[in-house]
Amino acid sequence: MDISDFVKKAKEYNVLGIKISKDNELVAEWYSEPECRRNIYSATKSFTSCAVGFAVQEGLIDLNEKLTEAFSGDLPECIDENLKEATVRDLLTMCLGQEKGSLMGEQRPLYEEDNWVKMSLAIPFKYKPGTHFVYNNVGPYLAGILVQRRSGCDLVSYLTPRLFSKLGIKRPTWETDPLGNSFGAGGLFLTLSELHKFGLFYLNKGKWNGKQILSEKWIEESTKAADVGYYGYLFWRGEYNSFRADGKYSQISMILPKKNAVVSFVSECRRGDELLKTVYELVCAKL
Repeated sequence: MDISDFVKKAKEYNVLGIKISKDNELVAEWYSEPECRRNIYSATKSFTSCAVGFAVQEGLIDLNEKLTEAFSGDLPECIDENLKEATVRDLLTMCLGQEKGSLMGEQRPLYEEDNWVKMSLAIPFKYKPGTHFVYNNVGPYLAGILVQRRSGCDLVSYLTPRLFSKLGIKRPTWETDPLGNSFGAGGLFLTLSELHKFGLFYLNKGKWNGKQILSEKWIEESTKAADVGYYGYLFWRGEYNSFRADGKYSQISMILPKKNAVVSFVSECRRGDELLKTVYELVCAKL
């Protein structure tokens, strides 16, 4: 596949590398510098979604469980009526009910409170869960906490035998909160090739090397658009009926089921919307 037109543009957007697979075959790749593990920022959220999927599959988590039950020991003295209605599913859709984003990158170093679980649940729930899309790190963080509590290990240890080792990803680094819990909303470090494998895993609906690892039903449920916004369970929806793991400065693995393709790229881009449009026009349109 000829991606020379994209490569010319890629340099303008500080793209560091891109990999493109179609029909499970690598059809193009390009790098502006050697591969290394990089912070994939909020693309991490999609790995947390995957961890929740395994936990659901193993009977550790029920998406319909109320947060007041799942986090019964972490609740504020005065519990919002909207918090009483929130479920584990609401942690995954960016429709949790809080008015604005918390635990965001620029905020985290400034918190004096070390217990982010209690702090997160004490933030007012202004909206009825499921009604307002507000991009927020609280949901994926708490989802990751719940997986860790129910499984008895951090997210890296949980995903290593279930996902990472099967995909040939050696134990990665993952940012933690002040109490040592994996931060489910960001801070996972992977190479472009490792991120691309994750996209291929989702393209193949939870299968790897012919073996069903994660249920196809979960893959389909977690990547379709929810009722509010262009968002699934910690996956963005996009053009060509695509879905993607998407992190700050354009760390992306985009899955295009109808084209049977995956497009993954890492960058230091400050114009993410423009870059995404360019990928749609100069890469996806040619697949």
